[in-house]
Amino acid sequence: MDHHHHHQSAIRSSSKRKSGEGKEEGGEAWQSFDNNLQQVQSVLDRNRVLIQQVNENHQSMVSDNMVKNVALIQEINGNISKVVSMYSDLNSNFSTMFHDRSNHNNK
Repeated sequence: MDHHHHHQSAIRSSSKRKSGEGKEEGGEAWQSFDNNLQQVQSVLDRNRVLIQQVNENHQSMVSDNMVKNVALIQEINGNISKVVSMYSDLNSNFSTMFHDRSNHNNK
């Protein structure tokens, strides 16, 4: 859990640092990239809360709580799919941004 938290705070600080750079032609692209990273972060934060809830429900051994876990786990699964798709979009946007930038610089 500790390693995971460190990774997320690293993502946060690097996205803040980058937002001021490249204002010339790439400013909007960076802004959109930052926004997408923040969306990913909020889904991951939501999953952390859900996972904690699932664990508490499971440990309580109360059957009503166990039943609630079915829906919670489904939401976690859906969120993981969302994150995978968001990272995939980020990846292609990032590649496009750098290709555009290198083409621009080679002229």
